[in-house]
Amino acid sequence: MLGMLGHTFVSFIDNIMVGQLGAAELAAVSLGNSFIFIAMSLGIGFSTAITPLVAEADSENNFDKGKSVFKHGLFLCTVLGLILFVCLLFAKPLMYVMDQPEQVVDLAIPYLDLVAFSLVPLIVFQAFKQFSDGLSLTKYPMYATIVANVLNVAINYVLIFGKFGCPEMGIVGAAVGTLVSRFVMVAYLWWLLAKRDKSKAYVTHIKFFSLSKQPIKKLTNLGLPSAMQMFFEVGIFTGAIWLSGTLGANAQAANQIALNLSSMTFMVATGLSVAAMIRVGNQKGLKDFVALRRIAESIFIVGFIFAVLFALLFVIFHKMLPTMYVDLDDPANAVDTMEVVSIAAILLLAAAVFQITDSLQVIALGALRGLQDVKIPTLITFVSYWVIGFPICYYLGKAEAYGSLGIWIGLIVGLSVAAILLFIRFHLLTKKLILKTSH
Repeated sequence: MLGMLGHTFVSFIDNIMVGQLGAAELAAVSLGNSFIFIAMSLGIGFSTAITPLVAEADSENNFDKGKSVFKHGLFLCTVLGLILFVCLLFAKPLMYVMDQPEQVVDLAIPYLDLVAFSLVPLIVFQAFKQFSDGLSLTKYPMYATIVANVLNVAINYVLIFGKFGCPEMGIVGAAVGTLVSRFVMVAYLWWLLAKRDKSKAYVTHIKFFSLSKQPIKKLTNLGLPSAMQMFFEVGIFTGAIWLSGTLGANAQAANQIALNLSSMTFMVATGLSVAAMIRVGNQKGLKDFVALRRIAESIFIVGFIFAVLFALLFVIFHKMLPTMYVDLDDPANAVDTMEVVSIAAILLLAAAVFQITDSLQVIALGALRGLQDVKIPTLITFVSYWVIGFPICYYLGKAEAYGSLGIWIGLIVGLSVAAILLFIRFHLLTKKLILKTSH
């Protein structure tokens, strides 16, 4: 959970620090990050293919199989990181045709350039992280993420506000902090894994370019649908950012605040989803499907308890939480600031509702990935978010309908449909496997 929280914590820190500069700057980081999150979702989604395969090899005590999965996974993630970086450079002109405030776009472009390049070390880090998770060594990626976050805060403070004689770079300073901290994160995680007996032989003496067709095919068959699942979900949230941009900079900044807070609670559920993937992958290797189902159901219950707690926090503190992101003492922007806070407070009540279904759908996806079942879940996520959820966002999110709240009603519906269908899929699949092995 802490390892996953680290990724969103970087943008949380960027948002809070940049929010002190004004609503336009916060909206610019929001717009830039909306592009980054789409690319990041493809990279992180693809890398999750490594975990169940390593977990299965680990429970079978098959070192060669595990090392092969890691090496080929690392190669594919590196290539994917470079491809996504190039795609983002070509996607930049889209900002000008997306009906976004011009001032926001001008601020977002130089920010996006640097953060786009930071995707390369981030996705390479993901390959190491997913491998480490597959060996049940989940502490080390967490340590690396904590170090990266501390470094990001320090660099942000110095470069955004121009401290200790450094130039005052504004939001570009935030981008530099993200880029440097992500390179350090990869190097530190490799160093940690190279020192451990259990992982040392895997991460040293890697013959990076001696590749085989079979592992690449297996990883791609698992990785691409997993990437698409994450892409469909992150895509609808990104669509929400763009739709809110058509309502003005204040609505967009409020949307960013509510999304950032709910994405942090979502990462707790994502951490449990990784736990489900590892433990289900282990039991699949041992062919113990009764224990597999019991373990997954236990994780569903833990996820449900966390989600209810977060929902209560959002309801109780919905008026107070948005004030962390803005400068209440700035008289020049006082009217805008109050509007941003009041919209964000309403959206946090909607976020409280979708905590529960969002949590259950991502944990169910993790359990299904552990079973290496990815094709039908990909179809379920597409239908839930884009055939059902997004049209509701679009229709209810117009200024003359419900505005920002309407966009979030669409999100709630899409997530709820996904949670129900994925839960049914896991239930039917495990029932079939238990019946098959008991006869």
